[in-house]
Amino acid sequence: MVAGGPRYPIWFTNLIYRNSLYTLTYKWPGLNEHQCSRIPGFDLKALNQKLRTARYVGRQILQWNPQRHVNHWRVGVVAPQLPPGKYLRFPLALGDIYVDQRNPSTFWQVLQFGVQNLYDPELDEWLMMDTFEHSPGRVALPSQCPPPS
Repeated sequence: MVAGGPRYPIWFTNLIYRNSLYTLTYKWPGLNEHQCSRIPGFDLKALNQKLRTARYVGRQILQWNPQRHVNHWRVGVVAPQLPPGKYLRFPLALGDIYVDQRNPSTFWQVLQFGVQNLYDPELDEWLMMDTFEHSPGRVALPSQCPPPS
């Protein structure tokens, strides 16, 4: 996934390379270092397992041109992980995912909040997809990225 671009204030890429998740930050306001971050212990299998715990919120229509009929799902990570009840918990991450009603493997919009967004003062970011392809792209990991273990 590519967000922004050279003419936007924010430009980064999220990718999966050899089953590891990376974020390549090219441009971010107030950030002079442009690094490659590998998310340790977070691979495609872990991502899919976490997405399986998502809770259904409801059917919605994204009022774009064209309008998109989506199902809204919410997934979160809290600590400590305890059973339901009166426990103090801290949110680490939260994602609202809007997937196509006809093809749930197509997500059109995501709002994510959490420690993974440390560069943003609100700890969140919106992703809105203009297009979506159902095939892997070619990935060449830049030399500044730590190789997968």
